Amino acid sequence: MTRKDNNIIRRIAINTGGGDAPGLNAVIRGAVYAALNRGWECFGIRDGYNGLFLPEQYPEGGLIQLTRDRVRNITHLGGTILGTTNRGNPLKYPMPDEEGVIREFDRSGELIEGLKENGIDALIAVGGDGSLAIANELAGKGIRVIGVPKTIDNDLDKTVITFGFDSAVSFATECMDRLHSTAESHRRIMVVEVMGRYAGWIALESGVSGSADVILIPEIPFDLERVAAKIKALQRQGRKHSIVVVAEGAKPKGGDISVIERRQGAPERLGGMGNLVAHKLEEMTGKETRCVVLGHLLRGGSPTTFDRLLGLRFGAAAVRALEEGKSNVMVALDPPTVQYVPLEQATKRMKTVPLDCDIILTARDLGISFGD
Repeated sequence: MTRKDNNIIRRIAINTGGGDAPGLNAVIRGAVYAALNRGWECFGIRDGYNGLFLPEQYPEGGLIQLTRDRVRNITHLGGTILGTTNRGNPLKYPMPDEEGVIREFDRSGELIEGLKENGIDALIAVGGDGSLAIANELAGKGIRVIGVPKTIDNDLDKTVITFGFDSAVSFATECMDRLHSTAESHRRIMVVEVMGRYAGWIALESGVSGSADVILIPEIPFDLERVAAKIKALQRQGRKHSIVVVAEGAKPKGGDISVIERRQGAPERLGGMGNLVAHKLEEMTGKETRCVVLGHLLRGGSPTTFDRLLGLRFGAAAVRALEEGKSNVMVALDPPTVQYVPLEQATKRMKTVPLDCDIILTARDLGISFGD
């Protein structure tokens, strides 16, 4: 969507929402430098949209000016200098009602008014599927929005890859390299649970790269009897240890995902499947089994070179989109370029692992079991 008043940009705001991911600061720096070079002012909203809703909680203000000095040396830093939250949806904001009961309220009107009061002409919203779905709704209410895809899960549609994913996969692979040596020394089964929510990209790519024997992903419901049979077959071939990668959203045939917590106003927290698989495999194989949950370690630390560069490219492209008069679009990697796609299309469906993709075929050729 293109606006006729595309030259009326004086001041923009940037926010980061949802889970943190390596590369967020690179996006912020890329956007700020690109905007300042066009003579625009840049401001960052603290903790998603909370900086506008709860300014009293921030000593320096919920809206902070982003200068060159403030963002100069942040590309290599993990996390986000603006802070983030996955519990601040302005359309369903959890608050106590008059009786003290927590309910969800639509505070988008307050958000729009807050942006206007601060002279914000456009918003760059950096986030995953949930955050960008919110951005799409806000665009429908008149806010000029450009979305930037962020998630270590790589489950956003219409972009070849999201920043944060490469860093997560690289770290998970390094962990598996380390686990091979200790598993072999003790002749154990090591079960590695990784993040990814309802998509198996992290488990698949790190598992193949890390020489796993079994990879369990949400897209392929698994049969533990088949997993145990695979491990026993490896034993008969002389292999004394095994590596089993479990995506947090994996589920057994006829069963369901493992949920740690469901809380109003927040996404459900997945986890625990790794421990369940480890316990069952020890019973079924008689081999000592340990579970390692990588969890939030996958979100932390410095971004890889790939994620730094992609973050900078996305941030700069978001500013170019505004300069070109666009709104309600997401910047997306379409090698060798960055394209613009409608936010509505990008948030319509989750990008899961295609069962006929080359990585799945490669894994099967290597003898890796998916428990099916």
